[in-house]
Amino acid sequence: MIIRTQAFPRAGLVGNPSDGYFGKTIALAFSNYRAEVILYESPELEILPNTRDHSRFASLTALARDVGLYGYYGGIRLLKATVKRFHDYCRLRGDALHDRNFTIRYHSDIPHLVGLAGSSAIITACLRALMAYYGVRIPKPEQANLILSVERDELGISAGLQDRVIQVYQGVVYMDFDRDYMKQHGHGRYESLDVTMLPPLYIAFRADLSESSEVVHNNLRFRFEQGDPQVLDAMHFWADLTNRVRDCLKARQWNDLPALLNANFDRRASLCTISEGNLRMVQAARSTGASAKFTGSGGAIIGTYRDEAQFTEIKRVLSPLGVDVIQPVLSTPTGESGYDS
Repeated sequence: MIIRTQAFPRAGLVGNPSDGYFGKTIALAFSNYRAEVILYESPELEILPNTRDHSRFASLTALARDVGLYGYYGGIRLLKATVKRFHDYCRLRGDALHDRNFTIRYHSDIPHLVGLAGSSAIITACLRALMAYYGVRIPKPEQANLILSVERDELGISAGLQDRVIQVYQGVVYMDFDRDYMKQHGHGRYESLDVTMLPPLYIAFRADLSESSEVVHNNLRFRFEQGDPQVLDAMHFWADLTNRVRDCLKARQWNDLPALLNANFDRRASLCTISEGNLRMVQAARSTGASAKFTGSGGAIIGTYRDEAQFTEIKRVLSPLGVDVIQPVLSTPTGESGYDS
């Protein structure tokens, strides 16, 4: 038996980066790119390397480029940490796992380090494969928590729940991370929205414009924990924006959305230093009349546009900056099991 599972990149439509601060967000998963995991039974448990895990290079320049793209660690650590965390979770829950070994490998064409959650997509696809192989069902809110624990607790990666929730649920999801609700239930309130509520959207990205989420969030985290009034006010502002965007989507009042999305980025820019390249990308997209904001921590933007003529204009102004522009194909929401592929 060969198991193939997938997970998709995500884009934060509104609210980010408030998801790690008991705020509210809306995010979407899109299937233009994907992380895929293949798992099959084998005599020994083996994790096979991907191209980003190799240690042989054509030249010194090739090694430097590889490290620039993928860092010093590839995707094997993501699979290894997921397998370990899944084992611990099932043992704690009392699930009896069969003793048949497996071989597992992954492939991903999700643009790397541009704020599209490529690493958590690999972990999500891996968890889905393990759930299918062992016949284990995990409620979707707990799946998101488990994926987050792989990154935070096993690998020491600074991360929030938004990416993991949308990659588990897929489609479009409104998330409310109210502190009291989280404390009582162990997860936020998650509401899947009808994908037909969305207006025409574009996503644009350029790999060398990425900004580490750890750098961005470490500064915000410190200021948040210190009770910085500007940061606390921004979290309330983004939460309110999220509710307003949800209301607009449900009423299909798309004309009100561009100003709300722009306001999300503008408040972020007032709190955090935005690199010149990222700022230029946002400004170029907005020069066409489209809205523009980060999908995550930098390197990629998302926005609304009116029609195909305006989309063509967005591509025209961003192309000289070396920026790729796509129309996201929304992924299908997962079934109750949460590991539909």
